[in-house]
Amino acid sequence: MDAQTNKDVIIRAWREFATQDPDRIAAVFTPDAEWLAPPDNPTARAIDGTNHLVGRDRIVRFLTKEFPSVFVSDRSVEFTAIIAEGAMVVVEERMRATLLNGNHYDNDYCFVFELRDGRIHRVREYMDTRRAGEMFAAD
Repeated sequence: MDAQTNKDVIIRAWREFATQDPDRIAAVFTPDAEWLAPPDNPTARAIDGTNHLVGRDRIVRFLTKEFPSVFVSDRSVEFTAIIAEGAMVVVEERMRATLLNGNHYDNDYCFVFELRDGRIHRVREYMDTRRAGEMFAAD
């Protein structure tokens, strides 16, 4: 697949994530997909403590059940860059939301997506974990 097609796959995936529909989200991942985030990041601590999600079903559970239980409202994502080469797509974005504790969340992310057969096979997520921790801390 060409770079533009791969970018389109990722843009569509983010739209599907926003639906919180398990079937639509599952359709964008390979069965053996993995999602790696920074160890001991605040989101992982707020759910089950893991930063390495293995398998499509586990990722779908995170995106449909756990993520919205932490980032409870006003979720928005602003893409600042999408770069593709071969089967890899890099997305730089800013996410804002209201956290379960009522605090405002505003953080920058970088995601590296590896595609296989037009679906997401691996995600590596990077964020400012210190900044996230400060927003997760109760006032």
